[in-house]
Amino acid sequence: MDEAQFDYIVVGGGSAGCVMAARLSEDGKDNVLLLEAGGSDDHPFIRMPLGFLRAMVLPSLNWTYWTEPEPHLDGRRMPLPRGKVMGGSGSINGMFAMRGHPADYDQWAQMGARGWSYADCLPYFRKMEDSWRGDSEYHGTGGPVKIRPIDSPHLLHEEMMETAANAGFATTDDLGGANPEGFARGEQTVDERGRRVSSASAYIRPALGRRNLDVRQGVLVRRVVFEGKRAVGVEVDTPAGPQLFRARREVVLSGGAYNSPHLLMLSGVGPASHLKDHGIAVVHDSPGVGRNLQEHPTASLEFEAKEKVTFLRQLRWDRILFNAARWAVTGTGTMASQLNSCNVVVRTADHLDRPDMQIMVNPIRFDAAPWFPGIRAEQDHVFWAGIVQLHPESRGWVELKSADPNEVAAVTLNIMSEEADLVQMRRAIRTARLIYRTEPMASLIGAERAPSAGAETDDELDALIRANCYVGMHPTSTCAMAMGARSVVDEQCRVIGVEGLRVVDASVMPTVPGGNTALPVTMVAEKAADMMRGRQLPAAELAEAAA
Repeated sequence: MDEAQFDYIVVGGGSAGCVMAARLSEDGKDNVLLLEAGGSDDHPFIRMPLGFLRAMVLPSLNWTYWTEPEPHLDGRRMPLPRGKVMGGSGSINGMFAMRGHPADYDQWAQMGARGWSYADCLPYFRKMEDSWRGDSEYHGTGGPVKIRPIDSPHLLHEEMMETAANAGFATTDDLGGANPEGFARGEQTVDERGRRVSSASAYIRPALGRRNLDVRQGVLVRRVVFEGKRAVGVEVDTPAGPQLFRARREVVLSGGAYNSPHLLMLSGVGPASHLKDHGIAVVHDSPGVGRNLQEHPTASLEFEAKEKVTFLRQLRWDRILFNAARWAVTGTGTMASQLNSCNVVVRTADHLDRPDMQIMVNPIRFDAAPWFPGIRAEQDHVFWAGIVQLHPESRGWVELKSADPNEVAAVTLNIMSEEADLVQMRRAIRTARLIYRTEPMASLIGAERAPSAGAETDDELDALIRANCYVGMHPTSTCAMAMGARSVVDEQCRVIGVEGLRVVDASVMPTVPGGNTALPVTMVAEKAADMMRGRQLPAAELAEAAA
């Protein structure tokens, strides 16, 4: 095979990989190769924030993965949208900017992930962001990731905040600050020009002129190449046949919670018996590879709107065209923002130590479609609530289907395998109903719609959940640290049992954080890049007060 040499090779140009490649190359001393299997992120539906509704489902931008039949969800196979472009899923997601609760990271440290408590992670959240809030103990300015509020006159935010107080819930002006729970205005990774901010746009695009950074798209990595127990490079597919890229220092896998364990197993690192079943020579028997998969189960409620006050009004074709032109010229208007009225992060029971439920409050129906009088009928106006279970107990797995790198992994989320998750989701649905039946929201909504309408008893709610729940696009923990004998990486993200190989992405998280995972993944990569360069920001001193 032809060979080329670099100091570092980063596999996967997603939310973590872009950060790793940019940070490892920024001092100009080390040659870095970034390999991404997908294509370019230069697409209008990616740049335009509201375009995520289309970007997420386009096969040209999405790998269109599916689960295996889910054993506890009536045997359903579930779609798993994953970004097929530079920036990965951060280029097609909903741009929601959340960190989770401080206790989520303290839990990592308590499990054995030294150096990953909230106090350790907060400096990296601050380092990465350019927050509209300005510089403070909790937030940073001048970082690559621009964060702005979701602010639109069409989203009924004030009505939901008033509902919170009447329903007995707290409100907060900052879920990433001293009061990290309650009803709050949502935030998004959108810049001042009204363009999406992903790791590709924030980290890689500004670094493309560096002589020591080589970025290649459309490159499938077949396996990590070992000499003995040391990773020395990667083998990739090319039109002319296999090619070997050698790493003088380290190989970093940043393929995400599905692809990083898949590539490890293809390379001989994983459960020995499973590898042997597929004819793969075992480099290191690591039983935790592909196990411990976590995701956020999500259920939906829809309510009829008594008046035509929802965001569906903005989907009339002439308004869409006007607002698209306005966005292109000024970066403002409805196309420059998410659709979230209010980000609700609350506890559904008094005994809990942190929020267990998030509600994505959206003043629009889930299946909203453009319309125009006399050409395409306007749909009924509907309020939609996405109910997210933040700390599920169920665990799934990622396995090989074969030794062929072109065949995607077999993913089983195993959602609702634990009775405790059904109990919690029932509470969450009932809590959401209570909120929506409280004034002033109660005056805006009518009857609850199918399929949830009429599901009241525990058995009816369980059937509803099994037949209709889906996931939040937040997979984690399949190459986790701090899992005892099943740990795949150590607290430095180094793969245990081999040398010269790290995993840096959502898969290393011991547990899924209680919120959208894009910012936590970026934080993990920022922290790991510093570890690799022998540096570390000092821990914050306010963590105890924030917890």
